[in-house]
Amino acid sequence: MKRREFVIKSGLATASIGTASFMASGMVSPGKGTDIINIGVIGTGDRGGGLINVMNNIPELNVISCSDILPFRLQKGIANTSGKAKGYSDYRKLLEQKDIDAVIIATPFNTHSQIAMEAIDADKHVFCEKTLAKGFDGIIQLRNKVNSSDKIFQTGHQYHSSRLYTHVVDLIQNGKVGKVTAIECQWNRNGNWRRPVTDPSLERAINWRMYREYSGGLVAELCSHQIDFTNWVLNATPEQVLGVGGIDYWKDGRETFDNVHLIYSYPNGVKASFTCLTSNSKDDYQIKVMGDKGTLILDYVNAWFFPEGNYKKEIQDVDGVSGATVKWDEGKGIPIDIEHADPSAQALIDFKTNILNNTVPTSNISTGAKAAACVQMGLDAMHENKIVEWNKELNL
Repeated sequence: MKRREFVIKSGLATASIGTASFMASGMVSPGKGTDIINIGVIGTGDRGGGLINVMNNIPELNVISCSDILPFRLQKGIANTSGKAKGYSDYRKLLEQKDIDAVIIATPFNTHSQIAMEAIDADKHVFCEKTLAKGFDGIIQLRNKVNSSDKIFQTGHQYHSSRLYTHVVDLIQNGKVGKVTAIECQWNRNGNWRRPVTDPSLERAINWRMYREYSGGLVAELCSHQIDFTNWVLNATPEQVLGVGGIDYWKDGRETFDNVHLIYSYPNGVKASFTCLTSNSKDDYQIKVMGDKGTLILDYVNAWFFPEGNYKKEIQDVDGVSGATVKWDEGKGIPIDIEHADPSAQALIDFKTNILNNTVPTSNISTGAKAAACVQMGLDAMHENKIVEWNKELNL
């Protein structure tokens, strides 16, 4: 099942699961006497607008305000709330609204740090979309601001909330694949990544992902999820990174690369590779965690275990001789079946729960800052054609 189909089909079920568990807890929002959390959404493009639709199915999350600098996107965001939300062209006016408890930040990458810091100063909880911040200064400034506040801050690496991914991380860390030696990640698409522009003056505002001033390109928008997962599963940050990329297919004036190929070196000799194409979509999104006892393979919503050597032969022999029902997907291995919901919906439910319980999100300022630093390392390695070392002085 494709990710888009899964989101649509699982949204209502996910919200029901989250609501049921919340109601059973009997928790209330601190200081409000109610379980309703009023939300302001800053940036109502594809991602922000999509999250509004998800929150519409989570009763405790109530979107009451939207902000976007593009009128047509702002109008669409308000429409997604059935017209009930207030609209602002300036996010700072939204932050002045006293009855907003938390904000979703889904704006261009280069604006995340400043908006998030102002939101914290305005006494709002923050769900900040990935990648956390652009550049090391922005990462450190935001990290320091969050750590000096008492607000809940969640980074939008939604796979941290996936119960499937959490289960897989536990399996790996408990030795399922043996000693991890390599991780291979890809996120391939076939398309130019452009949004239509009716007025040329809006080109950079609409297609900001194409321009380095605003964007980290494929590394920040796609690879960052898998980089975050790699840091998580290894419980480590990389020692160095090398990589190449280029504008080799789409000759349309873009500044960010249309293909990237990165290799990060982690402690204990683990190498993690990240490939992202815009000219070929074979196998789409995939993560392979490879160890001396087997491989765990992940896509958006499924996982498989492919055992190595004798263990694989034992499974196949048992199945063939006795007729035992060992399920096997050709080329991938044994499916890992675990009940889970759409990661984006689950991330928002987790954000709600963290606010109500005053608990630290699993995708937090620390994990988000480390992933953002890795993204910046990768960009520097490609743009400057050099090996980039992890900067221990950042204290991330």
